[in-house]
Amino acid sequence: MVRISVLYATSEGKKFDHDYYVNRHMKLVRERLGSFGLVRTEVDKGMAGGAPGAPAPYVAIGHVYFNSLDGFQKGMGQHGKEIMGDVPNYTNIQPQIQISEIIG
Repeated sequence: MVRISVLYATSEGKKFDHDYYVNRHMKLVRERLGSFGLVRTEVDKGMAGGAPGAPAPYVAIGHVYFNSLDGFQKGMGQHGKEIMGDVPNYTNIQPQIQISEIIG
């Protein structure tokens, strides 16, 4: 199984609409990528950093899980422009993407 994580770094003067992200953007992701092997989605809302009183390094992290990397790549090949085009509707943060194989 693979997990694609989309990380939105906390930064002064940046905006992030968690409600839109959870209820509209991730719904769009599920609708467009469901037939390509999307297993599930998750959203993390940053609360704090590791040290007491430290701010969260990420305001939000979205995760999508697929049985194979190929399914994700095919789905994004077809729908990536629409999905990525929705980003300005909820944030002005440039997302960072990491693809991971779940091994444990």
